[in-house]
Amino acid sequence: MSYEPLTLLSMWLKERQIQNQSLHTLQAYARDVKDFLDFCQHKNIALNNVEASDLREYLAFKVEQQQLASSSLQRHLSAIRQFMKWAEQGQYLGFNPADDLQLKRQPRPLPGTIDIETVQQILDQPMPEKPIEQQLWIRDKAILELLYSSGLRLAEIQGLSIKDIDFNRQLLRITGKGNKTRIVPFGSKAKDSLLNWLKIYRIWIGDLQADFPVFISQKGNALSPRQIENRVKIQAQRAGVNVDLHPHLLRHCFASHMLSNSGDLRAVQEMLGHSNLTTTQIYTHIDFDRLAQVYDQAHPRAQKSSSH
Repeated sequence: MSYEPLTLLSMWLKERQIQNQSLHTLQAYARDVKDFLDFCQHKNIALNNVEASDLREYLAFKVEQQQLASSSLQRHLSAIRQFMKWAEQGQYLGFNPADDLQLKRQPRPLPGTIDIETVQQILDQPMPEKPIEQQLWIRDKAILELLYSSGLRLAEIQGLSIKDIDFNRQLLRITGKGNKTRIVPFGSKAKDSLLNWLKIYRIWIGDLQADFPVFISQKGNALSPRQIENRVKIQAQRAGVNVDLHPHLLRHCFASHMLSNSGDLRAVQEMLGHSNLTTTQIYTHIDFDRLAQVYDQAHPRAQKSSSH
Protein backbone atom coordinates (compact mmCIF):
# COMPACT_ATOMS: atom_id res chain seq x y z
CA MET A 1 0.00 0.00 0.00
CA SER A 2 1.48 3.35 -1.04
CA TYR A 3 1.29 6.51 1.05
CA GLU A 4 2.01 10.14 0.36
CA PRO A 5 5.47 11.14 1.67
CA LEU A 6 4.03 13.62 4.20
CA THR A 7 1.65 10.92 5.49
CA LEU A 8 4.63 8.61 6.00
CA LEU A 9 6.42 11.40 7.85
CA SER A 10 3.42 11.86 10.13
CA MET A 11 3.26 8.09 10.82
CA TRP A 12 6.98 7.99 11.62
CA LEU A 13 6.75 10.95 14.01
CA LYS A 14 3.82 9.35 15.84
CA GLU A 15 5.92 6.23 16.43
CA ARG A 16 8.77 8.40 17.68
CA GLN A 17 6.35 10.16 20.03
CA ILE A 18 5.29 6.82 21.50
CA GLN A 19 9.00 6.09 22.13
CA ASN A 20 9.06 9.17 24.42
CA GLN A 21 11.38 11.28 22.29
CA SER A 22 11.47 14.92 23.37
CA LEU A 23 9.24 17.47 21.65
CA HIS A 24 12.34 19.50 20.65
CA THR A 25 13.87 16.45 18.90
CA LEU A 26 10.61 15.58 17.15
CA GLN A 27 10.21 19.15 15.88
CA ALA A 28 13.76 19.11 14.52
CA TYR A 29 13.15 15.73 12.80
CA ALA A 30 9.89 16.97 11.31
CA ARG A 31 11.50 20.16 10.00
CA ASP A 32 14.56 18.43 8.52
CA VAL A 33 12.68 15.58 6.82
CA LYS A 34 9.91 17.87 5.51
CA ASP A 35 12.58 20.13 3.97
CA PHE A 36 13.93 17.16 2.09
CA LEU A 37 10.47 15.95 0.99
CA ASP A 38 9.66 19.46 -0.28
CA PHE A 39 12.92 19.42 -2.24
CA CYS A 40 12.00 16.06 -3.79
CA GLN A 41 8.53 17.32 -4.73
CA HIS A 42 10.05 20.44 -6.30
CA LYS A 43 12.38 18.23 -8.35
CA ASN A 44 9.57 15.78 -9.23
CA ILE A 45 11.41 12.87 -7.57
CA ALA A 46 9.16 10.18 -6.08
CA LEU A 47 10.30 8.97 -2.66
CA ASN A 48 10.77 5.45 -4.02
CA ASN A 49 13.12 6.76 -6.72
CA VAL A 50 15.39 8.84 -4.48
CA GLU A 51 19.07 7.99 -4.91
CA ALA A 52 22.19 8.93 -2.97
CA SER A 53 23.03 11.51 -5.66
CA ASP A 54 19.70 13.26 -4.95
CA LEU A 55 20.59 13.42 -1.28
CA ARG A 56 23.99 14.91 -2.10
CA GLU A 57 22.31 17.50 -4.32
CA TYR A 58 19.89 18.37 -1.51
CA LEU A 59 22.69 18.80 1.04
CA ALA A 60 24.68 20.93 -1.42
CA PHE A 61 21.54 23.03 -1.94
CA LYS A 62 21.23 23.52 1.86
CA VAL A 63 24.83 24.65 2.12
CA GLU A 64 24.46 27.05 -0.80
CA GLN A 65 21.09 28.48 0.22
CA GLN A 66 21.40 28.54 4.02
CA GLN A 67 25.17 28.42 4.68
CA LEU A 68 24.61 25.43 6.94
CA ALA A 69 27.50 24.31 9.14
CA SER A 70 28.80 20.75 9.06
CA SER A 71 27.06 19.90 12.35
CA SER A 72 23.68 21.04 10.96
CA LEU A 73 24.19 18.99 7.79
CA GLN A 74 25.00 15.95 9.93
CA ARG A 75 21.74 16.49 11.83
CA HIS A 76 19.76 16.82 8.57
CA LEU A 77 21.28 13.65 7.16
CA SER A 78 20.73 11.73 10.41
CA ALA A 79 17.01 12.63 10.44
CA ILE A 80 16.57 11.66 6.77
CA ARG A 81 18.52 8.43 7.25
CA GLN A 82 16.40 7.39 10.25
CA PHE A 83 13.15 8.26 8.46
CA MET A 84 14.13 6.26 5.37
CA LYS A 85 15.36 3.32 7.45
CA TRP A 86 11.95 3.21 9.15
CA ALA A 87 10.19 3.44 5.74
CA GLU A 88 12.36 0.63 4.33
CA GLN A 89 11.72 -1.63 7.36
CA GLY A 90 7.98 -0.99 7.01
CA GLN A 91 8.27 -1.85 3.31
CA TYR A 92 7.06 1.60 2.27
CA LEU A 93 10.41 1.96 0.46
CA GLY A 94 12.35 -0.54 -1.60
CA PHE A 95 15.72 0.55 -0.22
CA ASN A 96 17.32 3.27 1.87
CA PRO A 97 19.52 5.53 -0.32
CA ALA A 98 20.83 7.35 2.75
CA ASP A 99 22.42 4.19 4.15
CA ASP A 100 25.81 4.50 2.49
CA LEU A 101 25.99 8.29 2.33
CA GLN A 102 28.61 9.66 4.72
CA LEU A 103 29.55 13.28 5.27
CA LYS A 104 33.15 14.09 6.03
CA ARG A 105 33.26 15.11 9.67
CA GLN A 106 35.00 18.33 10.54
CA PRO A 107 37.99 17.98 12.86
CA ARG A 108 37.26 18.49 16.54
CA PRO A 109 38.04 22.06 17.57
CA LEU A 110 40.95 22.50 19.92
CA PRO A 111 39.78 23.07 23.47
CA GLY A 112 40.27 26.58 24.75
CA THR A 113 43.04 27.25 27.21
CA ILE A 114 44.63 30.14 29.09
CA ASP A 115 48.28 30.78 29.81
CA ILE A 116 50.02 29.80 33.03
CA GLU A 117 50.41 33.44 34.17
CA THR A 118 46.63 34.01 33.97
CA VAL A 119 45.91 30.83 35.94
CA GLN A 120 48.41 31.96 38.59
CA GLN A 121 46.79 35.40 38.74
CA ILE A 122 43.49 33.69 39.64
CA LEU A 123 45.00 31.23 42.14
CA ASP A 124 47.31 33.74 43.87
CA GLN A 125 44.84 36.62 44.21
CA PRO A 126 44.82 38.32 47.65
CA MET A 127 42.50 37.27 50.45
CA PRO A 128 39.22 39.28 50.71
CA GLU A 129 38.82 41.63 53.68
CA LYS A 130 35.47 40.43 55.09
CA PRO A 131 35.74 37.31 57.31
CA ILE A 132 32.88 35.40 55.63
CA GLU A 133 34.29 36.16 52.18
CA GLN A 134 37.69 34.98 53.45
CA GLN A 135 36.17 31.61 54.36
CA LEU A 136 34.46 31.31 50.99
CA TRP A 137 37.72 32.19 49.21
CA ILE A 138 39.64 29.52 51.17
CA ARG A 139 37.06 26.94 50.01
CA ASP A 140 36.98 28.23 46.44
CA LYS A 141 40.79 28.34 46.26
CA ALA A 142 40.89 24.65 47.21
CA ILE A 143 38.41 23.92 44.40
CA LEU A 144 40.44 25.92 41.87
CA GLU A 145 43.78 24.43 42.96
CA LEU A 146 42.42 20.88 42.75
CA LEU A 147 40.82 21.42 39.32
CA TYR A 148 44.08 22.77 37.93
CA SER A 149 46.37 20.46 39.89
CA SER A 150 44.68 17.20 38.89
CA GLY A 151 42.60 17.95 35.78
CA LEU A 152 39.34 16.83 37.35
CA ARG A 153 35.96 16.93 35.62
CA LEU A 154 33.20 18.96 37.27
CA ALA A 155 31.27 15.82 38.29
CA GLU A 156 34.46 14.31 39.74
CA ILE A 157 35.27 17.21 42.04
CA GLN A 158 31.61 17.52 43.02
CA GLY A 159 31.51 13.81 43.96
CA LEU A 160 34.80 13.80 45.88
CA SER A 161 34.59 12.52 49.49
CA ILE A 162 36.96 13.04 52.42
CA LYS A 163 38.01 9.37 52.23
CA ASP A 164 39.15 9.85 48.62
CA ILE A 165 42.07 12.09 49.69
CA ASP A 166 45.42 10.58 50.69
CA PHE A 167 47.32 13.55 52.13
CA ASN A 168 50.50 11.56 52.92
CA ARG A 169 51.06 10.44 49.33
CA GLN A 170 49.19 13.41 47.79
CA LEU A 171 46.85 11.17 45.81
CA LEU A 172 43.14 11.33 45.00
CA ARG A 173 40.87 8.39 44.25
CA ILE A 174 38.58 9.63 41.49
CA THR A 175 35.40 8.00 40.24
CA GLY A 176 35.09 9.09 36.61
CA LYS A 177 32.90 8.32 33.61
CA GLY A 178 31.32 4.87 33.60
CA ASN A 179 32.14 4.53 37.34
CA LYS A 180 35.79 3.90 36.45
CA THR A 181 38.18 4.60 39.30
CA ARG A 182 41.62 6.14 38.83
CA ILE A 183 44.32 7.46 41.13
CA VAL A 184 45.69 10.93 40.38
CA PRO A 185 48.33 13.02 42.16
CA PHE A 186 47.81 16.54 43.45
CA GLY A 187 50.46 19.20 44.06
CA SER A 188 51.77 20.81 47.23
CA LYS A 189 49.82 24.04 46.62
CA ALA A 190 46.60 22.04 46.28
CA LYS A 191 47.50 20.14 49.48
CA ASP A 192 48.02 23.39 51.44
CA SER A 193 44.74 24.80 50.09
CA LEU A 194 42.83 21.63 51.01
CA LEU A 195 44.25 21.60 54.57
CA ASN A 196 43.33 25.29 55.00
CA TRP A 197 39.83 24.55 53.70
CA LEU A 198 39.31 21.61 56.07
CA LYS A 199 39.96 23.96 59.03
CA ILE A 200 37.06 26.13 57.81
CA TYR A 201 35.03 22.96 57.13
CA ARG A 202 35.28 22.03 60.83
CA ILE A 203 34.19 25.54 61.84
CA TRP A 204 31.12 25.20 59.60
CA ILE A 205 29.93 21.69 60.52
CA GLY A 206 32.18 20.16 63.19
CA ASP A 207 33.97 16.80 62.93
CA LEU A 208 34.82 15.28 59.56
CA GLN A 209 33.38 11.95 58.45
CA ALA A 210 34.99 9.75 55.78
CA ASP A 211 31.87 9.77 53.58
CA PHE A 212 31.30 13.53 53.75
CA PRO A 213 31.63 15.48 50.49
CA VAL A 214 34.83 17.55 50.35
CA PHE A 215 33.14 20.72 49.10
CA ILE A 216 30.09 21.98 50.98
CA SER A 217 28.01 25.09 51.52
CA GLN A 218 27.86 26.92 54.87
CA LYS A 219 24.75 24.87 55.65
CA GLY A 220 26.74 21.66 55.29
CA ASN A 221 25.21 20.50 52.01
CA ALA A 222 27.34 19.22 49.14
CA LEU A 223 27.88 21.95 46.56
CA SER A 224 25.92 21.29 43.36
CA PRO A 225 27.71 21.32 39.98
CA ARG A 226 26.04 24.67 39.20
CA GLN A 227 27.25 26.18 42.50
CA ILE A 228 30.83 25.05 41.78
CA GLU A 229 30.65 26.56 38.28
CA ASN A 230 29.36 29.86 39.70
CA ARG A 231 32.06 30.05 42.36
CA VAL A 232 34.80 29.42 39.77
CA LYS A 233 33.42 32.28 37.62
CA ILE A 234 33.14 34.62 40.61
CA GLN A 235 36.77 34.07 41.64
CA ALA A 236 38.03 34.68 38.08
CA GLN A 237 36.08 37.96 38.03
CA ARG A 238 37.44 38.94 41.46
CA ALA A 239 40.98 38.36 40.18
CA GLY A 240 40.29 40.85 37.38
CA VAL A 241 40.74 38.23 34.67
CA ASN A 242 38.74 38.75 31.50
CA VAL A 243 38.09 35.03 30.97
CA ASP A 244 34.86 33.04 31.16
CA LEU A 245 36.41 30.56 33.57
CA HIS A 246 34.71 27.21 34.13
CA PRO A 247 35.93 23.89 35.58
CA HIS A 248 36.43 22.24 32.19
CA LEU A 249 38.67 25.11 31.07
CA LEU A 250 40.94 24.45 34.06
CA ARG A 251 41.00 20.77 33.04
CA HIS A 252 42.11 21.88 29.55
CA CYS A 253 44.81 24.08 31.11
CA PHE A 254 46.04 21.20 33.26
CA ALA A 255 46.31 18.93 30.20
CA SER A 256 47.93 21.53 27.92
CA HIS A 257 50.43 22.77 30.50
CA MET A 258 51.36 19.22 31.59
CA LEU A 259 51.90 18.13 27.99
CA SER A 260 53.90 21.17 26.96
CA ASN A 261 56.21 20.71 29.97
CA SER A 262 56.49 16.92 29.98
CA GLY A 263 55.50 15.64 26.52
CA ASP A 264 54.29 12.45 28.23
CA LEU A 265 51.00 11.76 26.45
CA ARG A 266 50.38 8.41 28.17
CA ALA A 267 50.78 9.83 31.68
CA VAL A 268 48.42 12.73 30.92
CA GLN A 269 45.92 10.27 29.38
CA GLU A 270 46.00 8.26 32.62
CA MET A 271 45.53 11.33 34.81
CA LEU A 272 42.64 12.68 32.71
CA GLY A 273 40.92 9.28 32.70
CA HIS A 274 40.69 9.08 28.90
CA SER A 275 40.07 5.55 27.62
CA ASN A 276 41.30 6.56 24.15
CA LEU A 277 44.67 8.20 23.50
CA THR A 278 43.29 10.18 20.55
CA THR A 279 41.08 12.11 22.99
CA THR A 280 44.20 13.23 24.87
CA GLN A 281 45.98 14.16 21.64
CA ILE A 282 43.72 17.19 21.09
CA TYR A 283 45.73 18.86 23.87
CA THR A 284 49.03 18.62 22.01
CA HIS A 285 49.12 22.26 20.92
CA ILE A 286 52.22 23.11 18.93
CA ASP A 287 54.41 25.79 20.43
CA PHE A 288 56.25 26.92 17.31
CA ASP A 289 58.90 28.93 19.15
CA ARG A 290 59.73 25.93 21.32
CA LEU A 291 59.65 23.68 18.26
CA ALA A 292 62.17 25.88 16.45
CA GLN A 293 64.40 25.99 19.53
CA VAL A 294 64.37 22.20 19.88
CA TYR A 295 65.08 21.82 16.16
CA ASP A 296 68.04 24.23 16.29
CA GLN A 297 69.50 22.40 19.25
CA ALA A 298 68.87 18.84 18.10
CA HIS A 299 69.08 18.53 14.32
CA PRO A 300 72.61 17.91 13.01
CA ARG A 301 72.05 20.05 9.90
CA ALA A 302 70.51 22.94 11.86
CA GLN A 303 73.45 23.67 14.14
CA LYS A 304 75.39 26.77 13.13
CA SER A 305 78.90 26.08 11.97
CA SER A 306 81.68 27.62 14.04
CA SER A 307 83.54 30.42 12.28
CA HIS A 308 87.12 29.65 11.21
